[in-house]
Amino acid sequence: MTRIAVLPGDGIGPEVVERALEELPRDADIVPVDAGARRYLATGEVLGTDEVARIAACDAVLLGAVGDPRVPDGVLERGILLRLRRELDLYVNLRPFPELGLVFVRENTEGLYCGAGSYRGDVAVETSINTAARVRRCARFAFELAEGRSGRVTLVHKTNVLEHAGRLWREVAEQEAARHPGVALGYEHADAAGYHLVRDPARFDVVLTDNLFGDLLSDVAAGVGDGIGRAASANLHPEPATRPTRCIGLFEPVHGSAPDLAGTGRADPAAAIA
Repeated sequence: MTRIAVLPGDGIGPEVVERALEELPRDADIVPVDAGARRYLATGEVLGTDEVARIAACDAVLLGAVGDPRVPDGVLERGILLRLRRELDLYVNLRPFPELGLVFVRENTEGLYCGAGSYRGDVAVETSINTAARVRRCARFAFELAEGRSGRVTLVHKTNVLEHAGRLWREVAEQEAARHPGVALGYEHADAAGYHLVRDPARFDVVLTDNLFGDLLSDVAAGVGDGIGRAASANLHPEPATRPTRCIGLFEPVHGSAPDLAGTGRADPAAAIA
């Protein structure tokens, strides 16, 4: 029996999740998890260790959306989404845009989103951590995906400015390209990629990039395509042999909680269903 953890979240999250659950097999075992703004405001808690363990014991996670103007910015995102990505080691963020003919493969556990840094009131430091092993497994997924598509991978980074991280990403991508001779590797600086996504998205097929650039540029692609309300996202650990838990992935719409739309009947559940 397929076991699915369900986190309805905030705003329109419960509405789109309710519709998405109608598409699941009738014999699916649904494991509800209370995580979101209501719980945080009532208890000061976001997600407990025991609940993370319950989620890890499921086959997959369905997340509606989190976010509430009454909760300090980032508390829910870091405490739920980023935590689950790290603790379940969901290292690939896959964002497909079939209407544009392209897909983003975003490294999901490192970069500027790793949570390292410091704040001293007058100096803020955000540390971007990139390791060859984690970049390589993400790159391998991108190249294997491209083998079943058009045979093109475009690495997107800022090697001209981010000297060290950029060098690592480029070297690993080139090594992976050598292992997949049937796949052509291209490169775009992140700012140029944003321009080309708007002007000529057909120049891309599989876009391989880091956590920050993947987050930003996939939203650009959503704006060019069918809109962020229809953009879907999968956070995956696709290799069974190395998966640390039973959970293969967390699936979510890219859109936010949109509290202004909650209860109006205007929320589009397409991205949650996809």
